[in-house]
Amino acid sequence: MSQIALSEFVEETATKFGIPGVAVGVWVDGQEVFACHGVTSLDNPLPVDKDTLYVLGSVSKTYTATALMRLVADGRVELDAPVRRYVPELVLADEQAAAEMTVLNLLNHTSGLGVRLVVETGDGDDALAEYVARMSELEQIAPPGTRASYSQAGYNLLGRIIEKVTGLTFERAVAELLLEPLGLSNTFYSPAEVMTGRFAVGHNRDEDGKLAVAQQWKDTRGNNPGGDVISSVSDLLRWGRFHLGDGRAENGEQVLATEVLAEMKEQTVELKANATGDAFGLCWWLRDVDGVRTVGHGGSTYGQFSELLIVPERDFAVVTASNAGPEDGMQCNQAIVRWALEHFLGVIDRDPEPIPYDVARAAEIVGDYDIDVMTLTIATDGAGITVGCVIKPEIRAASEIELPADLPAGGLGLLPGDGDEYIITGGALMGQRGYFTRDETGAVIGVDVAGRLFTRVPAVSE
Repeated sequence: MSQIALSEFVEETATKFGIPGVAVGVWVDGQEVFACHGVTSLDNPLPVDKDTLYVLGSVSKTYTATALMRLVADGRVELDAPVRRYVPELVLADEQAAAEMTVLNLLNHTSGLGVRLVVETGDGDDALAEYVARMSELEQIAPPGTRASYSQAGYNLLGRIIEKVTGLTFERAVAELLLEPLGLSNTFYSPAEVMTGRFAVGHNRDEDGKLAVAQQWKDTRGNNPGGDVISSVSDLLRWGRFHLGDGRAENGEQVLATEVLAEMKEQTVELKANATGDAFGLCWWLRDVDGVRTVGHGGSTYGQFSELLIVPERDFAVVTASNAGPEDGMQCNQAIVRWALEHFLGVIDRDPEPIPYDVARAAEIVGDYDIDVMTLTIATDGAGITVGCVIKPEIRAASEIELPADLPAGGLGLLPGDGDEYIITGGALMGQRGYFTRDETGAVIGVDVAGRLFTRVPAVSE
């Protein structure tokens, strides 16, 4: 009955959001349940199944973090050690930050590094080394250890630490540390490894609102640690089950100590008003839903979107992968995860209700907010507030690679209380929560979105 109900809901939800192909896996009551719907590509369609390969985006960070923790468990890396112990050549825009930044700062997004660099460093074995050599170009938004702000670049730097410590390429190191011992034979980093298999391609909506195949399939090799693992929901569910377990592979090999797996799920830094999590563990987003602690990570890249959520106290996992976006895929995945939590566990995940539109409060927050590669614009028409996020035109024009689609604007509602918290009520970021930061005079100077700090751009008259 659960299989039938899941399949029916997945088909219904994929149809509602116009997803070409979605795959879902659930671990419940000691059994795997899968439901798949649709096709790999609108241009060259093949049926999606549980072994169809998707690019998982930032879910990749969980593999990087776990590989790093194997090195920690083996005494080869120390979490509190400065990054320069392992990457002495590191140069950042802020020399003090470069000297003080620790491995832990990278793992739990307290490094103060900006989100990412838009650079092409090739497909050679030196791709990560070349990426790190360019990190002096990256914005330093805060001193290390002072606040959490999500950073793709930080995880690419972790990948370089893994290379330096093991003497292997990042991809080979992860294979030896994790993929091979765990039997994850359908998980890869290189497109060359998947071309003979069945794989999904991303889709984005064109100016007419019609879905079209994204021309770029995955990001550059230099971004592999932060966002470019390729896998299927069958392998991803096995990965989730490993993190629910005691650190042993299915063949009984102890891949990681039980206490180390547990440590990764313990809170290291609290997050404020964030729909994705109440805190960071070591990589993981931690969130209490309806009185139950959930542990998870999502990912997005070039019209493909993924989710991995586990509930350790209930021995439960749900994974999803879809190939349309940015608005459609994220909402489809979220709806499926919420349905699975409610249907299988009786756990209800609801968004908070915003307060009515307030002219004075809207006037305080209207404007542009910047991060290294994106601009977020908050506007009002006198009746409501909207928020949209685009890649900066100059970044897009100068990029040597195709960049992900801009995020369509949607509504923004302020939440009750005096904490300057909000929820996005429509568009690609629907359901995301965050908060505004004020200076000592009370003026709004920044906004946190999905764990990333955007700094307010002064108006011309200011």
